[in-house]
Amino acid sequence: MPEAVFLKPFINGGYVQSQTKIYTDAFNPSTGELAAKVPCCTKDEVAGAIAAANAAFPAWRDTPVLKRVQVLYKLRDLIDKHMEELTYLVAEENGKVWDEALGDVLKAREGTEQAIAAPSLTMGESLMDTSRGYDTVLCQEPLGVCAGIAPFNFPAMIPMGWMAPICVACGNTMVLKAASATPRTALRMAALYKEAGLPDGVLNVITCSRNEVGEILKHPDVRGITFVGSTKVGLHIYATAAAAGKRVQALCEAKNHALVLEDTPIARTAAGIVNAAFGCAGERCMALPVVVAQESIADALAAAIVEQAKIRKIGPAYDKSSQLGPVYSAEHKKNVIGRIEAGIAEGAQLILDGRNCVVPGFEGGFYIGPTILDHVQPGMEVGETEIFGPVLCIKRVKDFEEGLALMNANPFANGSVIFTQNGWYAREFARRTHGGMVGVNVGIPVPVGMFPFAGHKRSFFGDAHCLGKDAYRFYTETKVVTSTWFGEEEGKKKKTSTWDGTI
Repeated sequence: MPEAVFLKPFINGGYVQSQTKIYTDAFNPSTGELAAKVPCCTKDEVAGAIAAANAAFPAWRDTPVLKRVQVLYKLRDLIDKHMEELTYLVAEENGKVWDEALGDVLKAREGTEQAIAAPSLTMGESLMDTSRGYDTVLCQEPLGVCAGIAPFNFPAMIPMGWMAPICVACGNTMVLKAASATPRTALRMAALYKEAGLPDGVLNVITCSRNEVGEILKHPDVRGITFVGSTKVGLHIYATAAAAGKRVQALCEAKNHALVLEDTPIARTAAGIVNAAFGCAGERCMALPVVVAQESIADALAAAIVEQAKIRKIGPAYDKSSQLGPVYSAEHKKNVIGRIEAGIAEGAQLILDGRNCVVPGFEGGFYIGPTILDHVQPGMEVGETEIFGPVLCIKRVKDFEEGLALMNANPFANGSVIFTQNGWYAREFARRTHGGMVGVNVGIPVPVGMFPFAGHKRSFFGDAHCLGKDAYRFYTETKVVTSTWFGEEEGKKKKTSTWDGTI
């Protein structure tokens, strides 16, 4: 077994040795081997990261936005230069197969490119003569120190595509808490920010436990917090930070459903469902863990999904021929299997079992094969709550109206999908679904970076979403300036020029 690397937080422009005595283990999910020892930064170290960000803020705030985004232009080029390295790092620490890991890094690049638009998207507004002789200007100004609390499942995209780029482009500084299970990509990309010319202290990356995160939530110098993770934790962060007067955007759990109507082409639809349900081992908040099938085609659809899921090649993440990699940890594998077995006990019919998946040569890896539960009924927990693994539930309904009502009864509303060739049903679905991101014959309706990641209900808490114009509103505050200018003293005749135009 290779010797584990002891990681260091990135604070005030460089890696520093933590004084903690507590380290957590980060594993290579493909092999089960220990890959890194991750420091649980002390409260003083977390406070030091916030202090570094606070000290760096005045100068970065006063840096013209056109100069700020020059750093991001250089960062984009550095991401391209290190694409292979970053992709391998995501695959190794998270377990995504190669193309999925590449997509994770490309999404970080996309977020960086979107942040380059900051000069246009932070322009503000103005109106002359709001009253006679009075002008009003609305300015978008940075908040100050912001914090990002990132999850394990997208080590590049979420911290370095959703959180950091727009935050710093708007003139803020950031303390980013990387996931302890997958921190290496964010720590590596922090160094790329430094290489691109970002001043010391503007971006700091730490790892710590929930106890130290509590210090961030209440710290008076932190103005805004972005969180991605479970609804239980998200609600706590939202309540605690908002009570302390901070802006919060909390992106939380999902249980996305797809309604499949009888007019849809079965084979093509099954292929889209298999990709959406089992891609990234189901460990994404826009995965598709539930299919709501019209009864008339449910048997044929279930058979087609099983057929296509069974042939996906399962293997180590960094093997470019693998189509399904491991889940991220041994503990999570155990949890997912437990949820499958609970679903069977509830009465769901197991039609594809991936619990005993073993990859030759990688027996220590955290693998679960595609698993499909059919005849999942309303009220069964397996079909209502997030599992975050390669598990697909099939529910059956008689028609469009019953299917839509069943979907909208779910408390989560990140995404929702319909597969149909009927334009009227597609339009009605888009109008009436509770999902914030809607797919019409698109299994994973994640919008590109200029649109917000727009979850609803218990999938999101806050007023402004990640990405798009919402992100610029979140990371800036408005200032409205009204001004007037006086002429010569009232009652005196204005002076006129005596110049006759000659030189």
